[in-house]
Amino acid sequence: MAAPIIRTRVLTKRFGAFTAVDALSIEVAAGSIFAFLGANGSGKSTTIRMLIGLIRPTAGAIEVDGVDVIRHPRRVRDRIGYMGQKVSLYGGLTLRENVEFYAGLYGLAGAELARRWGALRERFALAEAEGEKPEDLPAAVRQRAGLAVSIMHRPRLLFLDEPTAGVDVRSRALFWELIQEESEAGATIFVTTHFLEEADYCDRVCFIDAGRLIADAPPEELRRRYSPGYRVEVALPPGARVAAAGLLGGEATPTEAGLALAGGPLDAHVLGALARLVAAHPEARVSIEQPAMTDVFRRVLAEAGAAR
Repeated sequence: MAAPIIRTRVLTKRFGAFTAVDALSIEVAAGSIFAFLGANGSGKSTTIRMLIGLIRPTAGAIEVDGVDVIRHPRRVRDRIGYMGQKVSLYGGLTLRENVEFYAGLYGLAGAELARRWGALRERFALAEAEGEKPEDLPAAVRQRAGLAVSIMHRPRLLFLDEPTAGVDVRSRALFWELIQEESEAGATIFVTTHFLEEADYCDRVCFIDAGRLIADAPPEELRRRYSPGYRVEVALPPGARVAAAGLLGGEATPTEAGLALAGGPLDAHVLGALARLVAAHPEARVSIEQPAMTDVFRRVLAEAGAAR
């Protein structure tokens, strides 16, 4: 198995008597989308600043893409892209001027810059925005521009701190399509968000509270641990319900519209039973409601609080 691209060990940051990050140990697989979630003040942004070498931890160890970040904080910055809660574009400069500024930091110029930015400009639909200043752009366009600039130098690792804050639902979905494209191209994405439903775009989800790790697993595993499970509704004519219940193994309960399965995992056993039911009753209409990640997070917090 390949070594993690990010690894921390008992990472701790104190500001005076206040502990912002408390003995945090995480690993992020290369090429994955890793969600780092928690409430305001939980330590997310402080952790990112330590990971990218902007602030020094009080204790612990950090390795990012093979670099000891504490010993060599500047060395890691050439390997990463970063987009903060407020898009990292300079006001007063046009988007094109921002592009040229950031390109210069990474030694991009001339034909190579023209080629890379030309491809990004088309992919992110930014041609009409090039002459505009970031503060004059709509939020969704500004977010796309920030992401485009942050990946212009083709980083192996991309840190996104609240990348979809302040944009509408449609623009958020588009933004996540772009993020997934970057992951499919081989980049590792480390992302924070307050929209917990966005965790389902991610391969792994880490919850922190008061600077402490309280859960770390793929989204489906978190649902198995911290929720009552999926709810499956099957709409059927009254005459078909007894036979359909038999196909579901007696686990179904009657509803006004037909049958329901609730409280369990959506595993191969359940999916196989549903497939047999639909094959026998083509008129059946199946709907599946998964546990909301917000409910999972509440349960995680409750259990963490009870364990203190």
